[in-house]
Amino acid sequence: QVQLVESGGGLVQAGGSLRLSCAASGRIFSSFAMGWFRQAPGKEREFVATINWSGSSTYYADSVKGRFTISRDNARNTVYLQMNSLKPEDTAVYYCAKRAPGTYRYTESDFGSWGQGTQVTVSS
Repeated sequence: QVQLVESGGGLVQAGGSLRLSCAASGRIFSSFAMGWFRQAPGKEREFVATINWSGSSTYYADSVKGRFTISRDNARNTVYLQMNSLKPEDTAVYYCAKRAPGTYRYTESDFGSWGQGTQVTVSS
């Protein structure tokens, strides 16, 4: 069982940057694709980005494409989300999760082992 712990959230002004980290326990971290999701108040959790097991392939939601970058360091069992040019609409709790084997969609149901989340607040 993989356990995930997110960190790096905070309060930032619009146009600023933050880097989120997701530390995973377990020696099989490098076997899994990973993803970031977010949930704003009163809204459903939505897909943000995903990265394959080696880091060679990434995919982003249209809303963050060109501003956010997902990466991973398998030696450190950590996945990152670099967020640049932040907007107030990026305000949300951000979660990392492990993709379930054999899945391919960008929906909550294809991911598991959710972390506790880290709050990102972007002021205008």
